[in-house]
Parts: sequence; structure tokens; C-alpha cells
Amino acid sequence: MSPRTRVSDVGEHAVDPCEGTVETGTPVREVMLRHPKTLSARASITRAHAALSNDHVHLVLLTEGSRLAGTLTRADLPPPGTLGPALDWSTLVGRTVSPGTPMTVVHDLMISQGTRRVAVVDADGSLLGLMCLKQRRTGFCSDADVEARSRSRDEVTSQRVRSSADSRMGSE
Repeated sequence: MSPRTRVSDVGEHAVDPCEGTVETGTPVREVMLRHPKTLSARASITRAHAALSNDHVHLVLLTEGSRLAGTLTRADLPPPGTLGPALDWSTLVGRTVSPGTPMTVVHDLMISQGTRRVAVVDADGSLLGLMCLKQRRTGFCSDADVEARSRSRDEVTSQRVRSSADSRMGSE
């Protein structure tokens, strides 16, 4: 029996050598996030710091049109208050994979490097997607996971706004 990868019902692409329905050779193009958030390659260091203030953002993708120009982690950036273009502090080295790379290879690479994000780019350098290793490092985030988290966050924000408005109305 060949090694396999288990794909759970919630969209988690977890590496499991014993169970599953998807071959471990599944290319990352089939499991990557297809709509990662990006910043313009002209973004400032301040803007990159702001993007990385979100706990779910581990890698800022700097783009020029569809081309990935650079990537940034918190460790790449100078101290807050430093001015200038974020691109000057960025790198692509070790932070990109091709769309045909098997997801198990990417998983192993990310584990060995201690990273949780890697950009997927084609031979021309165009950004195609993002591989997002889950916090438990057992699988990859899916577009459905990201959308569900976004909806949940929006619902919580709406509830807080309504509660705040109700409190103000009750005190009048």
C-alpha cells in the first residue's frame, strides 16, 4: 500500500501515512489557498507591520501586478517607526514553491524550516497561491477554512457593534 494523505471533512489536508483518499503526491496547486491577501510591492514598512499585527498573518506577499516581488515575516522587518519601502527588507529565497511540488514535500520542508507559510509561484514568478500550515502543523488551511474564519470574525464584530449600540440606546 502506498502512503496516502487523509483529507478530513472540514477541508484540512493532513499528512497521515496510513489513511486517506488523496495520494501523498498531490501537487500543491490542488490544495493551496487560491486568493491570498497581498500588498503592493510599493507598500511601506509601516503597512507591512500593520499587516503582520494580525495573528493569522505569518507572511506578507508583496506583488507587482500578478508577479510576486518579495515576502516578509515579522523577523524580516526593522523596528516599528522605521520608514521606507517594505520591499527593501523582503526576500523570496526559501519562501516559494512551484505548483507541481507534492504537498508532502512542502509539508516536510515547512516543518524542517519552522515556517507555516510558503508562496506558490509559476516559472514566470506569478503568484498562484499560498500554502498555509495549520497551527498544529498536521495539515494545510483551505480556502473554505479561511472563509469560515472570516465569516465568524465578521459575525463577532457585528454582534459587538449591535451590543454597543444597544448599550448607548439604553443609557439615553
